[in-house]
Amino acid sequence: MVQAESGSELTRGDSAPEFRLDGTDGATHSLDSFADNDALLVVFTCNHCPYAKAKFDALNDIAAAYDDCAVVGINPNDAEEYPEDSYARMCELTNDGTVAYDAYLRDDDASVARAYGAVCTPDPFLFRREDEEWRLAYHGRLDDALNPSDDPSGDPGFEAGQAIDSVLAGETVSLDDNPSRGCSIKWPDE
Repeated sequence: MVQAESGSELTRGDSAPEFRLDGTDGATHSLDSFADNDALLVVFTCNHCPYAKAKFDALNDIAAAYDDCAVVGINPNDAEEYPEDSYARMCELTNDGTVAYDAYLRDDDASVARAYGAVCTPDPFLFRREDEEWRLAYHGRLDDALNPSDDPSGDPGFEAGQAIDSVLAGETVSLDDNPSRGCSIKWPDE
């Protein structure tokens, strides 16, 4: 397991790179699939990384707590080298309720992760809906529990929740973009 901290090609105000990815629900999803929401939390994540697994419950809680914020997990990891990250396993996790986000999508060639500049799992990006586009409002950790066995100083996912609250209130996110920490993305062509 190689640990990494998030960084990004995107800065606040940038448009979200488009995608068309298959979800565990059998549908193909794009940014437009979530246009009825005021906020969109895109999290590059996976099934096997202990850092990502430690945030499943926080992401499920965020998805349940915010009707106007879609929570979308995207798994870019090489499923041949890491079979635990296969689409079939993703479906098992959504079917048994381990993953209860609005959508869990498979990025087979990791092109979407590259477009966003994601580097680790989990790597969260929060967007606001503005003039028919998704614009980056916050790229940072979900909370201050950076290691899988750490407890956050507030509720799980509290920093992401604060950022979502700001976006839904039409305010600028005042939180710094503190990096997330997790396993490095397992790029399919490396």
